Amino acid sequence: MPFPILRGRAARLATAVLCLLLGGCGSLRYYAHVAHGQASLLMHRRPIAKVVRDPATDPELARRLRLAAQARRFASVVLALPDNRSYTSYVDLHRAYVAWNVFATRPYSIDALPQCFPIAGCVAYRGYFELARAQAHAAELKSQGDDVWIGPVPAYSTLGWFADPIVSSMLRWDDDELAGTVFHELAHQRLYVKGDTAFNESFASFVQQEGLREWRKARGLPPPDSRDQAMEQGFTTLVLDLRDRLKALYAGTGDRASLARGKQAQIEAFRRRYAQWRDTRWSGDSRYDTWVAAPINNAKLLPFGLYDRWTGAFAVLFERSEREWGAFYAAARALAEKPEPERTRELERLAAASGSVGSVRE
Repeated sequence: MPFPILRGRAARLATAVLCLLLGGCGSLRYYAHVAHGQASLLMHRRPIAKVVRDPATDPELARRLRLAAQARRFASVVLALPDNRSYTSYVDLHRAYVAWNVFATRPYSIDALPQCFPIAGCVAYRGYFELARAQAHAAELKSQGDDVWIGPVPAYSTLGWFADPIVSSMLRWDDDELAGTVFHELAHQRLYVKGDTAFNESFASFVQQEGLREWRKARGLPPPDSRDQAMEQGFTTLVLDLRDRLKALYAGTGDRASLARGKQAQIEAFRRRYAQWRDTRWSGDSRYDTWVAAPINNAKLLPFGLYDRWTGAFAVLFERSEREWGAFYAAARALAEKPEPERTRELERLAAASGSVGSVRE
């Protein structure tokens, strides 16, 4: 996912530039934190080739970094993604994630409270390099009555302003996720629409999914596990359906007390639908149980609408581009350049053609 980062090569310079861009320094503390975090990453980068050659490097880390380097080359040569120095270096973070995003909504709305930045435009979250800072911001929003959720960030893109490194949090999962994450983050550099998070994340997610299929095929591996994909898609559909139901509820004329009761009733009904879906379709596979059992609010549902809303639309666009990456990117850019209402209508038409629009009802 893209993370709001400023143009500049050092924290002090970035902070000064920000004061000019914003017409004031009311948010200086936040931007100084972001600039410092970015500068720290830049200072601690080591070329992947050097890390791999270092005899002190753990053999498994060296293997995975070699794989990341291969995926990086594949991204440019086969997937026509930017050919630059991004993801050719490595940083050991010595922490669980590179950043944490704070998502927030009003208590009776499914729309994100936007966070606006000079370079990235308005996005649906505010990112922090330190968990404690994210928690403090979340607590402030929550004290105002907003729904809040903190999402850990294993990787991010500065949209080409910096040569982003592979960070140790990108190695938390399997080889497919590592390669796919490289594709996803480079896709943000290939195309980014200022102020349209759902477009940007859905586009990058599609490039990740399709790129991973081609990556596995090129390596003589079978396609990604269709069962895992089907279960993930089914769960996403359930969550998006909950969002639709909450949206309809909030559009009603009830008072706050009735909205609060209706909101909780919809969340509990979702948990029942989930349990039935899990037990009847997936033999009790419990991989999503922890997420479902934990507290659910509007903000926790936001990433599903952002990352998955238009992936079906981009799949149709890819097929109509005869599965040729250059033609696909040109078509996606033409779509991106349309005014937002027109762009959304076209995405809806494409999504309908893919069969990705619909909801799960009892």
